[in-house]
Amino acid sequence: MSRKKITVIGAGNVGATTAHWLVSKELGDVVLVDIIEGMPQGKALDLAQAGPVEGYDSRLVGSNGYRETAGSDIVVITSGIARKPGMSRDDLLNTNAAIVSSVTEEVVRQSPNAILIIVSNPLDAMAQVAFRKSGFPKNRVIGMAGILDSARMRTFLAEALNVSVENVTAFVLGGHGDTMVPLPRYSTCAGIPVTELLPKDVLDRIVDRTAKGGAEIVSLLKTGSAYYAPSAAAVEMVEAILKDKKKILPCAAYLEGEYGISGLFVGVPVKLGANGIEEIIQINLTAEERASLQKSAAAVQELIDVLKI
Repeated sequence: MSRKKITVIGAGNVGATTAHWLVSKELGDVVLVDIIEGMPQGKALDLAQAGPVEGYDSRLVGSNGYRETAGSDIVVITSGIARKPGMSRDDLLNTNAAIVSSVTEEVVRQSPNAILIIVSNPLDAMAQVAFRKSGFPKNRVIGMAGILDSARMRTFLAEALNVSVENVTAFVLGGHGDTMVPLPRYSTCAGIPVTELLPKDVLDRIVDRTAKGGAEIVSLLKTGSAYYAPSAAAVEMVEAILKDKKKILPCAAYLEGEYGISGLFVGVPVKLGANGIEEIIQINLTAEERASLQKSAAAVQELIDVLKI
């Protein structure tokens, strides 16, 4: 049986770290693509040379073009300019839309049957750009956001409860950004709702910190943004798809009426398997939660309106 082929576009911190997690889990052979000459080749070679130490046999190729990506099973798109301190996600909008658009065109030409995972920011809008440009069915274009946002929330909840992060599940819906909708009601510790275990003021602080999670790291790093957790989150999606796990994960999906939202990519729980998004899971929301989700969708719609797509 031949190994799966995974392409990562963008060999910066997020892309290179994605490649690192992918090969360490031996999920397939990896092609790392970047426009900067020598960078993807150097990082691929460096990662390949860690193989004998870590015990993985995945092949790694670095390239400045797309020929080597032909026939990829999954393509993870991380390219775009990163957010700098003081920049809003919207500042990135037009620049990154142009980048994601041209990358998608190249990718589709080489791998017409691939599943696309979008990591570039602003996430929900970039997923929409890739979806429109690719012409792919909606199950094969997925945005990575909810897993990262949930992981941040799980980290903070586990810390507050002083328990293993493995005991904690967290639920985050909506656009990836300041309007995301963390749902403490559906978040649990060993199956017990966290609303039973933590006072409301503590939960409110955690919800707020989760929504500002990316900005907190940007302000600490001064140059660049988060990449360990975002790349790990993208790899969880790759693994669920390649192993046909049917895993329920929060992802940005193209909605056509679910949750009362149409024609937009918004973060919702989906079932990920060999066909990409195999089902959108609809959960009951309170009036307040529904209003927050609508507000989040409206923020995504504003970006789409700016891009005219």
